[in-house]
Amino acid sequence: MNKQELIEQVAFASDLTKSQAKKAVEAVTAVIQDALADGQAVNITGFGVFETTTRSARIGRNPATGASLDVPASRGVRFRPGKPLKDAVK
Repeated sequence: MNKQELIEQVAFASDLTKSQAKKAVEAVTAVIQDALADGQAVNITGFGVFETTTRSARIGRNPATGASLDVPASRGVRFRPGKPLKDAVK
């Protein structure tokens, strides 16, 4: 499902127009993105938790040449699904 299909499904399920559903979907994704950028976790009960992780710096290898290179520390995003979501997917 892509973003447009998600918007259509939200509009259908919530009896909103597509433009209202688009605003709602974009607002939710923007709020989650802003919270993660600030280092906060977003917990949606029954769905899951979005959180940031920190990866430490390490030495990597170029697979073509075998030469070592420094991989800098970085932040990433992790999603941990909640139990109801896990059960629904089974």
